[in-house]
Amino acid sequence: MTKKRYILAVETSSRIGSVVIALGEKMLGETVFSAPLRHSAEIFPAICGLLDQFDLKPGQIEHVYISGGPGSFTGLRIATTLAKTMQLANAAKIVTVDTLDVVAANVIDLTNKKNMSMSNHKFPAMNCKRVAAVLDAKRGQFFIAVYDCETNDRRQAEGWAVWRKILPDSLMTISQFLTRFACKTKPIWLLGDGLLYYKDKFQADGVHFLDEKYWSPRAGKVHLLGRQMALKEQFADALTLTPNYLRKPDVTIKTR
Repeated sequence: MTKKRYILAVETSSRIGSVVIALGEKMLGETVFSAPLRHSAEIFPAICGLLDQFDLKPGQIEHVYISGGPGSFTGLRIATTLAKTMQLANAAKIVTVDTLDVVAANVIDLTNKKNMSMSNHKFPAMNCKRVAAVLDAKRGQFFIAVYDCETNDRRQAEGWAVWRKILPDSLMTISQFLTRFACKTKPIWLLGDGLLYYKDKFQADGVHFLDEKYWSPRAGKVHLLGRQMALKEQFADALTLTPNYLRKPDVTIKTR
């Protein structure tokens, strides 16, 4: 029997941050930050509030799951620093989850099927067979990953689908994405905070959009995917851990 552990899951890679306390596979509580870009101000009060709510001490957190990028440079650094601190202070083990996978995992909310198995990225079947997770990378570019739904007769009968990542995390312009994936005969459904200001520019034949409530990555999905990695002992090394920025941050070089 797998030992149950108290887990802290953190999502600060996008506009709206959130944290979760879980016991093994069971999510005990989640706090969503009060407004966009409040990560540095609210992350520690949110964690302390959840610990107090469940009468826990920081030393009882044995695993820390974080959204590791790509995404906000500042948000990713906050989560990485928190995870490293908890590892050094309490020997908590760290799992980093791909942020675009966390966004894509929101599609499971489109059904209410109970006792969902997440191993091998299994999700409930749904009408859309191809989805793209989109985050704003600034400067006219977007972090994008694409997932295809693969089914067979048995899985369809059971109401399940297996999603395969057919485009790994990529840095693309809207034009590049539409040239490659806008297709009437193979519709694609988009979700992610990158659509917030640019949804109209992604409009094209064969391109559809999931409801905005599914766009933001959430700590609950970080926990869901992170636990699957933890069960496979896929832990990060705190000493070498760095966020997956996918590109270098903007810098200004002063010249004399």
